[in-house]
Amino acid sequence: MNSDLDRLHPYPFEKLAELKAGARPPADRKHIPLSIGEPRHAPPAIVLDTLREALPEIARYPATKGEPALREAMANWLTRRFGLGEGQLDPEANVLPVAGTREALFAIAQAVVDRDAGDEPPVVLMPNPFYQIYEGAALLAGAEPYYYPTLEENGFLPDFDAIPEAIWERAQLLYVCSPGNPSGAVIDAPRYRDLLVKAARFGVVVAADECYSEIYFDEGQPPIGLLEVAAERGGEDPFRNVIVFHSLSKRSNLPGLRSGLVAGDAVLLKRFLRYRTYQGCALPLPTQQASITAWNDEAHVRANRGFYREKFDAVLDILGPVGGIDVRRPDAGFYLWAGVEGDERDFARRLFAEQNVTVLPGRFLSRETNGVNPGAGFVRMALVAELDDCVEAAERIRAMLS
Repeated sequence: MNSDLDRLHPYPFEKLAELKAGARPPADRKHIPLSIGEPRHAPPAIVLDTLREALPEIARYPATKGEPALREAMANWLTRRFGLGEGQLDPEANVLPVAGTREALFAIAQAVVDRDAGDEPPVVLMPNPFYQIYEGAALLAGAEPYYYPTLEENGFLPDFDAIPEAIWERAQLLYVCSPGNPSGAVIDAPRYRDLLVKAARFGVVVAADECYSEIYFDEGQPPIGLLEVAAERGGEDPFRNVIVFHSLSKRSNLPGLRSGLVAGDAVLLKRFLRYRTYQGCALPLPTQQASITAWNDEAHVRANRGFYREKFDAVLDILGPVGGIDVRRPDAGFYLWAGVEGDERDFARRLFAEQNVTVLPGRFLSRETNGVNPGAGFVRMALVAELDDCVEAAERIRAMLS
């Protein structure tokens, strides 16, 4: 077996299962899970209709590169959403379909990292707390993870200047997540510009996980994306060493469709396509047709934001005045990154045992570096359930703390 598999940490939900083991929640209260970021709103009817109509195409092999109509729909959506210039994104060169962002975020490290470069292991940088796929991807690519903290005192945003120059010199890939998981913090344009300058200086590929970008609260202020900042550089190749990831899972309530996109640097994507051709992750043709419908429609996305806005309003009204927990509306996304008193693992176990509500301890999403674990003292609550369940969960949390 690949010895690097032994370097992988247990997944957060394995740790959560161990934490809950032996607890006996009240039998008369249904379980309300706020631990997993799986959208629960109904999938768009127009997408389901397209999927049904396209089912006969399951008889054909799909191309890894995807159908031209799908790449065109993706490029057009990115251009509209991020205000790109006409023709800046070439559907033939700058966009690829992927089987959800998890697959692509993992695979990009396998394609980008050169484990034979230099006398020391290459470095992959990632936020802390983080989506654990980044870490697993780095380890199985033969790289050393470097965890840059996103701390409360910095608004849960990264400080790229605090990363030592010796680390930058060994770095080959940097993951960034905006809107952030779990905090919901959105990186602004000046910070992205500074990052691009530094990454260009050291030849580092920037991989931006933007899968929460379409869940926000002010219709007039959508989160900025890395492509629109990179496009400011102009020239023949403004997206050099930049690659972004988007998904229909959160945007369109289609987590089971396993459909997303990767866009950016044409040279990188050409190599990435070669890797994925061997890896074998091609989207079935019915999935591609359904994806075209989803990328071309914004009405269901706006309605989806309205559902989340309603849930955040209700939950914050309930928990905002309560002592023992600090809840704030995030910039974007569907998580509450809530500060709690004491060890957040004790809070999570007690909440499950007494109220049959599951949340995810922040320590399970982060690593301790220099004696500090940036997830300690926080729990992540995913407001993905229906409104009534979210309200009921908030009331149970209030009852426990009262």
